[in-house]
Amino acid sequence: GLFVTDYFTRTPRKLSPFRSFASIELFHFHIPEDTVIAVWNLITFKEQGGTFGDQCPDRSITVYFRSGAPSVINPLHTHFPRDTAVPGSFALTLTWTLPNRTTGVFNVTSPLPGDWFLAAHLPKDEGKISVKGLYEECQYLFQPQLIVQRLVNIAVLYPGYVTEQSMAPHNRSCLYKVFVPSYTSRVLVEVLRCRGTEGCPLWLRMRAKAPPLHNSTALDCREHAPCQLALDLPFWQHWYYVLVEKHPGVPGTVSFQVTVQLTDCSRPSLARPPFLPSSASMNMPHSFGSVGGLALGDNPPLASPNGTKHPVPIPTASPAGERCWPVRPTLRNELDTFSVHFYIFFGPNVSVPPDRPAVFVINLLPVLDSGGVLNLELRLNVSSLCGENVTVFGCLNHEVPLTSGDNASVTCETESLAGFLLSVNATASLSRLRIPYPQTGSWYLSLRSLCATEHGFEPCTNVTAEVYLRAYLSPCINDCGIYGQCKLLRTNNYLYAACECKAGWNGWGCTDNAEAFSYGFQLLSTLLLCLSNVMFVPPVAIAVRSHYLLEAAVYIFTMFFSTFYHACDQPGIVVFCIMEYDVLQFCDFLGSLMSVWVTVIAMARLQPVVLYLLGAMLLSMALQMDRHGLWNLLGPSLFALGIMAVAWTARTIRRRHCYPPTWKRWAFYLCPGALIAAAAVLLYAFVETEENYFYIHSIWHLLIAGSVGFLLPPRAKPSGRLGPLPRRKGCGYQLCVNEQEELGLVDPAVASINSICTS
Repeated sequence: GLFVTDYFTRTPRKLSPFRSFASIELFHFHIPEDTVIAVWNLITFKEQGGTFGDQCPDRSITVYFRSGAPSVINPLHTHFPRDTAVPGSFALTLTWTLPNRTTGVFNVTSPLPGDWFLAAHLPKDEGKISVKGLYEECQYLFQPQLIVQRLVNIAVLYPGYVTEQSMAPHNRSCLYKVFVPSYTSRVLVEVLRCRGTEGCPLWLRMRAKAPPLHNSTALDCREHAPCQLALDLPFWQHWYYVLVEKHPGVPGTVSFQVTVQLTDCSRPSLARPPFLPSSASMNMPHSFGSVGGLALGDNPPLASPNGTKHPVPIPTASPAGERCWPVRPTLRNELDTFSVHFYIFFGPNVSVPPDRPAVFVINLLPVLDSGGVLNLELRLNVSSLCGENVTVFGCLNHEVPLTSGDNASVTCETESLAGFLLSVNATASLSRLRIPYPQTGSWYLSLRSLCATEHGFEPCTNVTAEVYLRAYLSPCINDCGIYGQCKLLRTNNYLYAACECKAGWNGWGCTDNAEAFSYGFQLLSTLLLCLSNVMFVPPVAIAVRSHYLLEAAVYIFTMFFSTFYHACDQPGIVVFCIMEYDVLQFCDFLGSLMSVWVTVIAMARLQPVVLYLLGAMLLSMALQMDRHGLWNLLGPSLFALGIMAVAWTARTIRRRHCYPPTWKRWAFYLCPGALIAAAAVLLYAFVETEENYFYIHSIWHLLIAGSVGFLLPPRAKPSGRLGPLPRRKGCGYQLCVNEQEELGLVDPAVASINSICTS
């Protein structure tokens, strides 16, 4: 056949250490139909400061692959919530082959068509809290590229018609496909009139959705006559691919005929006639994707490039117990993103008769519904059992209902199908099932009631069980509980939800308490972070005593908002918020920086109020730009230190000796205060991590407040007397001015002239 190659790529993204699924990078690809091979080229490179990160350490990168929905990953090996089904996925770990670049390749032969998702992350780190902009951070960028090779013009088999084929000596195989509509219970592929040099040296393979693989359902036509390959309970509304493969080393040409029979489960005694526009042809796509494809409503062609097509007799025998039960639809009610309820007509209580199953279908929309959690709940009405020992089994399957012909069977899987089994009875009347990131399409739930006896389960007689059925789609499992937050995430145009846990809790639903903080630990950390702000009381007292009332007001503001910000910022349940979190955070950051600003201006002994207003405006602007940026916060502080240095230098030059003038001021106040402040900054910038945050940050509070108490200058002592006033002579008199009035200590309106001196 003719191959076509398609190429897809995605923009490089920065990877993060794994904490939860909210910290991974998700990539979405779409693989077209008839793809025979897909190759992912995984490119990873390092960057540091806009250049190649040759000095960055090698950190392994884990990549997960899954078809139909994002991968449900668990690299930390945490416990999943109860009643949670974990779908499987492929995983690949990339190692570094070059100092700043590595490449990995992941091949998938005959991949399933549709949506594919890649998830990538770095290993978990120690959780160091780094100051933004302090140093150039190592970045690990990941870029996946996809190359697919697909076949075009694959021959289509029409049910009930024969296709003749001759396989030349240089050909190894022939590929066909047939569309299986809804309500099909059996697919039968048969090779007829096979002629070769060594009998019928052919393998017959069949697979759903994609071309067959070496481990697909197969039959050796040498050992089976007639060569018939049957598949019960096929996937509905999908293509099935049939591969006729020649044994290796067989010379000459092999000729054969291929025919397909589809059995309609609604009519077990008949295969579907090729000449009637039944549900098969009405459910077929408008185009089969090959030359001479059948359009909707047309009759099958009598000839094709592969050979001759003509009707064949249809066998009337069918497997015992092969019946088609009515499928009850559900009503979809969308409340919000990933918040969808599926209502049952004349429900939610459903009756399960003893002689047949009750089948329901839940339709999940492509792409839109795969980023949430599918929840299913069964609750048995015990009063409806009439004292019988009845158990209701539920079987949830994807794309085809699984109803066994054996009335006493309680399995929920076959050789090619695997579903989820639920059961409720009089002792356990409630059963739940959660499927994170479910595959989209049709999900079928089959309910049947069986009675427990000494010999196992047997069909019940005259007992109709009543079951409450609830099915819904939610963003996260139980909204992540009280120790987690459900986050809605987006990658390009794809939305998905994930839990972000706190207070040491882990897991897909924040239910794993192996490393959880106890209530006492949470209370202790909250009290340490809040009560450590009491250290600002001594600086407030010193400022009031020294008549630095503006500075004291700023310290009180900082102490108040820092206390209540940390009371609201706790990850656990010991939380108390008097305002919105964003308001408290802004006021805490502003108060901390304003404390530094007013302290430095006071040390410079500059009185203009404009400097205080300028600092408030600059700091508010910097915090609004980036509250965690290094230079946005350090810039105003350095500016204040520059003002202080200029003021001290000017005084030193004017007085011709060092300012401050006394060595005691330097030895007992300025140097200790500067050392304490420097130690606080070093702890904040280089030592603080997520694990030690509560006590390192409390020490930061103590050191910063203590440094303010040392650095705040004493009150300026006004000179006791004024210098000599210039003489003002007028009318032969000399005016003597009141000294207290000149100092502004008395009211000028009541001032009097002390003396009138005769010239």
